[in-house]
Amino acid sequence: MKRHAVTLLLLLAVLAGGAIPAFAQGTGAGDGIGAWTKAGPVEARLVSAVRGTGDLTALPLGLELRLEPGWKTYWRSPGDAGFAPRLDWSRSGNLGEATLSYPAPHRFSVLGFETAGYDTAVLFPIQGAPTTPGKSVDLALTAELLVCSEICVPQTLDLALALPVGPAEPSGVANDVARAQALVPKGPNGLLRIESVRGKGASLEVEATAADGFVTPDLFVETDPALTFSAPKTVFSDNDRHVRLTLTVTDPQPGLDLAGRAMTLTLVDGDKAVEAPVTASAGSAAPTPGGVGLVAMLGVALLGGLILNLMPCVLPVLSLKLMSVVKHGGRAPAAVRAGFLASAAGILTSFLLMASVLVGIKAAGGAVGWGIQFQQPLFLVFMVVLVTLFSANLWGLFEVPLPRALADRLGGDGLAGPFATGMFATLLATPCSAPFLGTAVGFALSKGPVEVYAIFATLGVGLALPYLAVAAWPRVAGWLPRPGRWMAKLKIVLGFALMLTAVWLLSVLTAQIGEVAAATVGLLMSALVLALWVGRSAGGVARTAGPALAGVLAVAAFAMPAAVGPSAGAAPVVSDSKARWVPFVESTIRDHVAAGRTVFVDVTADWCITCQANKKLVLNRGEVAERLEDKGVVAMRADWTRPDTTIAKFLSDHDRYGIPFNIVYGPGAPDGIALPELLSDGAVLEALGKAAGKAGAKSS
Repeated sequence: MKRHAVTLLLLLAVLAGGAIPAFAQGTGAGDGIGAWTKAGPVEARLVSAVRGTGDLTALPLGLELRLEPGWKTYWRSPGDAGFAPRLDWSRSGNLGEATLSYPAPHRFSVLGFETAGYDTAVLFPIQGAPTTPGKSVDLALTAELLVCSEICVPQTLDLALALPVGPAEPSGVANDVARAQALVPKGPNGLLRIESVRGKGASLEVEATAADGFVTPDLFVETDPALTFSAPKTVFSDNDRHVRLTLTVTDPQPGLDLAGRAMTLTLVDGDKAVEAPVTASAGSAAPTPGGVGLVAMLGVALLGGLILNLMPCVLPVLSLKLMSVVKHGGRAPAAVRAGFLASAAGILTSFLLMASVLVGIKAAGGAVGWGIQFQQPLFLVFMVVLVTLFSANLWGLFEVPLPRALADRLGGDGLAGPFATGMFATLLATPCSAPFLGTAVGFALSKGPVEVYAIFATLGVGLALPYLAVAAWPRVAGWLPRPGRWMAKLKIVLGFALMLTAVWLLSVLTAQIGEVAAATVGLLMSALVLALWVGRSAGGVARTAGPALAGVLAVAAFAMPAAVGPSAGAAPVVSDSKARWVPFVESTIRDHVAAGRTVFVDVTADWCITCQANKKLVLNRGEVAERLEDKGVVAMRADWTRPDTTIAKFLSDHDRYGIPFNIVYGPGAPDGIALPELLSDGAVLEALGKAAGKAGAKSS
């Protein structure tokens, strides 16, 4: 009976003028919510935080926009292009004025153009003043918006909302309007503070502090007449609680001097923002990269290189380091010093070669990063062959004697071996990212060639410090036993340890060219060792044929990636954790955060040893693994084992050029909380807690 009664009431309502369907669409008939109006890739509506006008002299209103993925609209000062929303309220009834405020904007950097605005969704708070308080207000707005993706399209929308006479009770969107008002940058607060502003010529230097530390600060500058500025360069200090931001005018007029000019600064860091009218004082702009900033980073690089000796990457090269030490037992101090200096020179040379390659790739517009050579199948095959040859040499299957004159010139037994050991150890150490190392590499790769060479040279000195220390005090090597028969057995053990490194390299190669091709390379290396053993044991023709066959097998191994292609048959990524890891899709992060979820992003690779250590010791065990299983957490894994431009761009957007890289997003941290290279349970759980700490879901 009830069902028939409801049906009859609905029919009568439709016949009477369709009041119920109109209400369902949100026409503003007393609910404070206008109907959505769509124009191209954008739709908009008017909303009110109150259902009726009451006796209010100021009405809390809002203009809400939703944009299709990939589209954006603009802030009040759009930057190099675009225009702010243009609003016409002239058709409204009983509306004296309406003042629109702007939430803190995002920066968009495209093809060298810097613009400011919003994507996905935005709610502009509006303060409306009725002409006659206490009477109904009929809002009628013609909004002209510029929305851009690959192209820019102006759109015009006609919007309406009726606020009747009645109590000013909260509407269903009152919280959304209040949240939008809170996102509008205001004057000084206890979270962010602009300390000083100095201008010199076309450069502007701003010093700012944050009570809880900065994460991703940005600065927007407004002047009259308008000037366009570059994205700021940032230098952090005081545990990230202090930042210096340096900007330059992109197209300055001759003789421009910002000193003494009035301007409005909007400092944004995640969901925190502050706005301040200032006048730039005269003063020097930030130092050039060759100044204090570079000097400080050189210290960071030295420490990062030194710590690299203690990272998991040491395990594959421990055999080489140990052999380098024991060979000097009982030798004269001069010979010990020369050998260790040669190893240090090999390390430094490797770092300078890496710097040269990265500078060249960067100049050609390619993606650069620490350890990216392990994404290349040919490099992996080269390392497999090299490790196999090192092992065979330790087993005594072959030797490469130098000409007598050259050996004498290099110092007794020769320095070529220690030099090559230093270079080889460096190449095997690059899959690790030590604390401070990522910071130094990121700084270098975001600058020019001078900074790249300076930072990488200092990293090399840091990694070589143990060798340099022995070279400075060569009598340390005298404490070791003299070489003897025991070294032959040690060489066999160390040779097998190096072969384990070759097995690891083959496992990385499997992800690049597939199991069959990688297994074929492994079989070729086994045959290479067998050929050298036969050549060493046999006499006559076989003694010469063995090494020759080994050379052919090595060349055949290099041909394998070319035969199967760089990624043909590549192994799929298999999760080694119970956590619900999903593939990395950057565009969905904002949607998850808007829905109130926390997003944990793990940028990893099979060749990154530190990444594997983080998984085994932190991500895949204990409370962290349980936390990543929560329904409110989205665990994303970005696999950079093979080259991926999307992941490379994501890293560069966060000023990172190496992995591991882990970052947590959430309602409490929409711009993300970056984690250190070496994860700990406490750091991960604290970041997850902070990111989930605030309600950030948006009303649709």
